[in-house]
Amino acid sequence: MKLREIKLNNFRNYEKLSLEFAQGVNLIVGDNAQGKTNLLEAIIYLGGGKSFRTQKAAELVRLGQEYAELEGTVFSQEREQTLRWLFFPEAKPRQLYRNGAKKKTAGEISGVLQTVLFCPEDLMVLKTGAAARRKMTDSCLCQLRPNYEAALTEYNRILEQKTRILKDRFENPALSQLLPDYNTRLCQVGALLISYRARYYEGLKKAAKSYHSLFSGGAEEFTLEYKTVSTVNDPFAPIPVLTEQLQEHLFTHERAELESAQCLTGPHKDDFDISLSGMSLKAFGSQGQVRTSAISLKLAQRDIMANQTGEIPVLLLDDVLSELDPGRQDFVLNQITEGQVFITCCEPGRFTKLGKTIEIFSGAVIGTQ
Repeated sequence: MKLREIKLNNFRNYEKLSLEFAQGVNLIVGDNAQGKTNLLEAIIYLGGGKSFRTQKAAELVRLGQEYAELEGTVFSQEREQTLRWLFFPEAKPRQLYRNGAKKKTAGEISGVLQTVLFCPEDLMVLKTGAAARRKMTDSCLCQLRPNYEAALTEYNRILEQKTRILKDRFENPALSQLLPDYNTRLCQVGALLISYRARYYEGLKKAAKSYHSLFSGGAEEFTLEYKTVSTVNDPFAPIPVLTEQLQEHLFTHERAELESAQCLTGPHKDDFDISLSGMSLKAFGSQGQVRTSAISLKLAQRDIMANQTGEIPVLLLDDVLSELDPGRQDFVLNQITEGQVFITCCEPGRFTKLGKTIEIFSGAVIGTQ
């Protein structure tokens, strides 16, 4: 899987850009706030239709412009393909084209360009609340499994509707009669999410354990535990069993949900916990251990995607190497000998031997080598 070329028109701070990439490492250098991360954002959006920085496509349009255009040429699935997005500053829907044909949803380009991003925020995702870890999980699973993305979208829609009913029922008590149907469907779709997540975490745990062992020289044992609702005894159980167990947990929280007007139980509360040699990383991990674990997870994620799709995803490292000591830098760089990689850096001469260097200044390329 290779991104051969990208073209930007009024995207973020780029007025116009046409850029070809190397098949191996592409080093994007420049001072802060020049557009390095914007370029990575464009690459990620090109293949998945989502940004890691905003949920509003209108924010991708350069200030004062009527539209923005993002286009790329990708070699994947044994052929060359083109992807093209159009964005507008107002409420007008975005547009997507694959090989010149208009598509309705991002699901129709699933697998064309898969990416794994590692950014500074990921270094602390293991220390923050559960929402950040769920987002990391969902981001990968949505790329791997279009059915998971569809289930997640439906679950979030039902959850939002149920929350509205719980709040509005105080003024309109008759709305309470709708809750049983919403609860049933929420548990059915929630069971699918748990099943997908359990299998993903199992593979992630094995791969990350191997990477972390190399990182620590075998001094620390990495473990990952999936945490879902307490009535789910086995997240690998059949979907009907998981559905029944979710319903059981929901029943015990029914009164509390009615009183608080909040959805208190379900996979929207899921989390995972990492331990190093039996000690919780979240509670006791040092800064270096957190960084090592976060990198191990990302490299493991890339391996899982490569094993399941047969193609190595594009790896993007946004100003991460500068946060690591020389030993950890060398380890990471030794793990990216395969596939296409994009690395942003503020120090032009630091990693120039890695591959193609692209220098960015004020939303424009001012040099390549």
